[in-house]
Parts: sequence; C-alpha cells; structure tokens
Amino acid sequence: MKKNLNITERMKAPTPKFFKVLRNVGLVLAAAGGYLLAAPIAIPATIVKIAGYLTVAGGVMSAVSQATVDNDEMNLNQVVKSVNGIRKRTI
Repeated sequence: MKKNLNITERMKAPTPKFFKVLRNVGLVLAAAGGYLLAAPIAIPATIVKIAGYLTVAGGVMSAVSQATVDNDEMNLNQVVKSVNGIRKRTI
C-alpha cells in the first residue's frame, strides 16, 4: 500500500466502521446547526452562536472522519483487484 495518499484517493478509500458512525453524527450536528441558523422564528443570540459552532464542528467531524483509511480493507481490495486482473488476462 502507498504510504502517502492524495486527497482523492484518501476520500475514495474504505473508512473504518467507527469513523462512518462518527461521520454520520457530524452530518446530523451540522444539519441541526444549519436548521437553527435558518429558523424562521426569532431565536436568542446565544442559541444562534451555539448553532454556528454546531455547524462548524459537525462539518469538521464529518470531513476528518471521511479522510480516515481502513488499511486492512484497502489492502484486501487491492489483492482482489490484482487477482481479478490476472483472471481476465488468462481467460
């Protein structure tokens, strides 16, 4: 496996289960913060400030979680791809 993945390869690589859950929690936090920021009713300034923090924290949490790579699964996928490539050449 390559040690240094570029951002596109990193985002496309398999993500560990824990970080998939964390990514989804981050998306929910960002959505809740966005909802509070865009609410059609008057909300106290403190709630609006907290909503801004929720939105930023959720977005960062989702981005960082998506960028983690499951090396074991990635190595397994590379082995399967190489075996499939050998099969195609021999047929």
